[in-house]
Amino acid sequence: MNEQWINFANEIKKMYAKDFVPLHEPTFDDSEIEYVTDCVKSGWVSSVGKYVGRFEKELAEFTGVKRAVAVVNGTAALQIAMKIAGVRPNDEVFMPALTFIATANAASYLQAIPHFVDVSEKTLGLDPSKLEEHIKEIGLMKDGNLINKQTGRIIRAVVPMHTFGHPVDLDPLVELCERYNLALVEDAAESLGSYYKGKHTGGFGVAAALSFNGNKIMTTGGGGAILTNDDKLADYAKHITTTAKVPHQWEYVHDEIGYNYRMPNINAALGCAQLTKIEGFLASKRILAKRYEELVKKIDGGQLFMEPDFATSNYWLQTVILDADLHRRDDVLTLLNNVGVMVRPIWKPLNELKEYSNCPKSELVVTKELKKSIVNIPSNPLKGDAFL
Repeated sequence: MNEQWINFANEIKKMYAKDFVPLHEPTFDDSEIEYVTDCVKSGWVSSVGKYVGRFEKELAEFTGVKRAVAVVNGTAALQIAMKIAGVRPNDEVFMPALTFIATANAASYLQAIPHFVDVSEKTLGLDPSKLEEHIKEIGLMKDGNLINKQTGRIIRAVVPMHTFGHPVDLDPLVELCERYNLALVEDAAESLGSYYKGKHTGGFGVAAALSFNGNKIMTTGGGGAILTNDDKLADYAKHITTTAKVPHQWEYVHDEIGYNYRMPNINAALGCAQLTKIEGFLASKRILAKRYEELVKKIDGGQLFMEPDFATSNYWLQTVILDADLHRRDDVLTLLNNVGVMVRPIWKPLNELKEYSNCPKSELVVTKELKKSIVNIPSNPLKGDAFL
């Protein structure tokens, strides 16, 4: 079995023409230098300048939503998306147990409580049927709110995360949110360029969050964005992420406690350059997925995770699902990393972290299985001869 993995590693190195292949890294050329240099020469490198507004406009157009509000990172975007959706202190928020910690942290910053739900093997994201079963078990409608009978708290929102860029099954989640008066807030941090039944992720609920960290499908260095189809909510998000300062020629008046979360102009300049290439990045990712699908077939007990039939995924992070009876995940991780191919496991389920171990949760059967089975492999866009 080790020989199969060594051959797999050698094929990856050959594909990227590198002796060490990182998990994911940004792709830049002269256009990024041109945009950023123009920003530096203008002197407007902080939260004021032409590129921030331009980036927001172009991002909204690409994702098909009315408005985008650019902020400093994806976690800040998710925190504000939850806030404008109505999440308040002591509310509970449904979310997958199998997600990056930022999903839970964003709720915690609002003094809300994460409520963990199991995921689906079909999408790797929140399972609508499991959520419905759990709601019927622990939920009670009272005065128009869903109450957790076990804690007495209001459950305010559902936050699905599109894992590794693969969209969750959104239609049943939208229906559940309507039935139980829950706000749908998409954690679309990883799914720029992903579509559910032909519609871009991030436009199905009250609001959504994107991330443009250096390892994402496109980057602004550090950055994120809030997406929404509600102009009033977008205006409010922009206001509170700019320290809630009331516009005035010179006075410093703030009408509530706000956040210094606005994206700097220099980061937005980088984002504008990256957006001009997003279609190429997406095309390359799909070519890479097909290439990996064939390579993984040569490994007994390994399978590349492919997009659900209702989705068009950006394939941000390519994922191998192991047969845990044939492969010990940590043995595979050790072997590949030792030969110069950077691979990583999926996140530790959040309910297993000390800081979130006492949060409410459903049964997490699939979460526990996927934790043992997932290995993420290098996912950089292909260049030059590698396309052939």
